[in-house]
Amino acid sequence: MSKPKSFTGAGCNTNFAARWFVAALVLLTVIIAAVPAAQSTEASSGKYFVYVGTYTKADSKGIYAYRFDAVTGETTPVGLVAETENPSFLAVHPGGRFLYAVNEIDKFNGQASGAVSAYSIDRKTGGLSLLNQVPSMGGGPAHLSLDKTGKYLLIANYGGGSVAAFPVSKDGRLGKPSGFVQHTGSSVNPDRQTSPHAHAVVISKDDRFAVVADLGLDELLVYKFDAAKGSLTPNDPKFAKTDPGAGPRHLAFHPNNKFVYVVNEMQSTVSTFSYDANAGKLERLQTVSTLPKDYTGQNSTAEILADRNGKFLYLSNRGHDSIAVFAIDSSNGTLSPVEHVPTGGRTPRNFAIDPTGTWLFAANQESNNIVLFRVNPNTGRLTPAGRVLQTTAPVCISFANAGN
Repeated sequence: MSKPKSFTGAGCNTNFAARWFVAALVLLTVIIAAVPAAQSTEASSGKYFVYVGTYTKADSKGIYAYRFDAVTGETTPVGLVAETENPSFLAVHPGGRFLYAVNEIDKFNGQASGAVSAYSIDRKTGGLSLLNQVPSMGGGPAHLSLDKTGKYLLIANYGGGSVAAFPVSKDGRLGKPSGFVQHTGSSVNPDRQTSPHAHAVVISKDDRFAVVADLGLDELLVYKFDAAKGSLTPNDPKFAKTDPGAGPRHLAFHPNNKFVYVVNEMQSTVSTFSYDANAGKLERLQTVSTLPKDYTGQNSTAEILADRNGKFLYLSNRGHDSIAVFAIDSSNGTLSPVEHVPTGGRTPRNFAIDPTGTWLFAANQESNNIVLFRVNPNTGRLTPAGRVLQTTAPVCISFANAGN
């Protein structure tokens, strides 16, 4: 029988070093894996604050908040967290520390402009503290969104027909505008399209382009967005057209950044566009009605959202007072109807899906309530959850993680 080989000398040192290298590599992998797990503990706890922007009429005074448990669906009121005029659209900073609201007014500090308010969020109480308030650079601001880094805030001024970008400082305050574009032109409707009306501005998934839905022009205008400077430069091609008189209102990028969906307010339709992420180019593929075939009443559309998996698209109908659900074809992005669900109130101006993708909050402006629905991730269908929140003139829903 041969003797076992001796693990001495250079061979032993090499083997020993190799084993230590493997052990160190395994330990490093465990540490790296633990970092995102630790960072995501708060998000995975399912505890959120739900912020509600309103029109300040009757007994509404500004922004209201609720505590929300996404595991149980329990929702408890916090109350008024910021007294401010017409905070009609909200956006929470990616870091969760700040909230921004447009003040949908036509005059601010003597200027022909709306305003934008910046707040810090108290992660324990949900309270908001005003950081600063700046002119929106146009009348009637109706929408705002942050770029992916959270360094810039973009505003769509409906009344002024313009788009502006503002730098966001580390403490959440808004600086002087870094970009501004004034739209010009008109479209076919003599009542609502005699001038531009920028209704929404959304940044592409790669932070390279900003797409603006202008209801007054029947156009989706595309701008090159410089994430280092916050500047906006017209793209080539500059825009894509909707049908004349359609009135594009809000838009949503598909999670894969290959398609853009636009809800057309005036014709109650939704349009699918292919999106070339390299060139920022949009090409229309499909336009379909947001209403059931047998509905003949008055209607206008409002909000649009794609679910986080890119399988379903949701839109709100005001008049029919429903959420329309569409399935998204994974190969070409086109839509097919799934169902129309009554929102349990009148005039669902806005709705939002919570960060877990489990719940949909429908804000019914004219009936002063917010109705919760369960979202089926496999079918896209909505089921009333039996929970109704009473809020005067709710316009916008936004979520922020709640601290311990």
